[in-house]
Amino acid sequence: MDALVTYRLHDSVATITMDDGKVNALSLAMLTELGAALDRATADRAVVVLTGRAGVFSAGFDLPVLRAGGTEAASLLRAGFDLAARLLAFPTPVLVACSGHAVAMGVFLVLSGDYRIGARGPYKLTANEVAIGMTMPRAAVEICRQRLTPACFHRAVVIAEVFSPEDAVAAGFLDRVVPAAQLAETAAGTAAGLARLDLDAHAATKLRARRLAGTALREAIDADDVAYWALAAQPAG
Repeated sequence: MDALVTYRLHDSVATITMDDGKVNALSLAMLTELGAALDRATADRAVVVLTGRAGVFSAGFDLPVLRAGGTEAASLLRAGFDLAARLLAFPTPVLVACSGHAVAMGVFLVLSGDYRIGARGPYKLTANEVAIGMTMPRAAVEICRQRLTPACFHRAVVIAEVFSPEDAVAAGFLDRVVPAAQLAETAAGTAAGLARLDLDAHAATKLRARRLAGTALREAIDADDVAYWALAAQPAG
């Protein structure tokens, strides 16, 4: 089976690329490979560049699994938000190179990076749960709360507004937007600058700065976990 995630280390920068040949659905397999790639980056003490395939960063969770419910859906949700929490507390800088559409869990991963560069183009960044009939998970609310502006937090979470890359900068999803053809080069140059930080000071300061947000996120993940596993345990019909 072809890998869903590739890992490339160059000059203390680890580029982790998601590519399932389609929309980079976050399946348990994809999340497992992302976790293994982050393990490698930790061992290499490398700055991380997390990116997707051309035109799509990630369309979010594997929807057929999610809609089917049960234990697999509960496990998938836990794994996705655990990954986001890990990125928010990662010991080295995490740069997200958003290569296109970022939807639902895909956009929550974007929000979990330290610095976010988006590709300019006809792309959508959106937390679309309410639009597709899902109550926003508590963990997703906390991830959005810690990066989005107050007005855009409401618009993104409560009414599932869709943002263009340019509008996503003002909202707080992204830090800057560049032409798609320049995304990889810009991300590499920015990551090289991040690699010159004192990494111990970076890690300690990140944990200090995100202490309250991290605690709120972990509490939300646990609350969601209890709720979803309770649903999964209910008999069918």
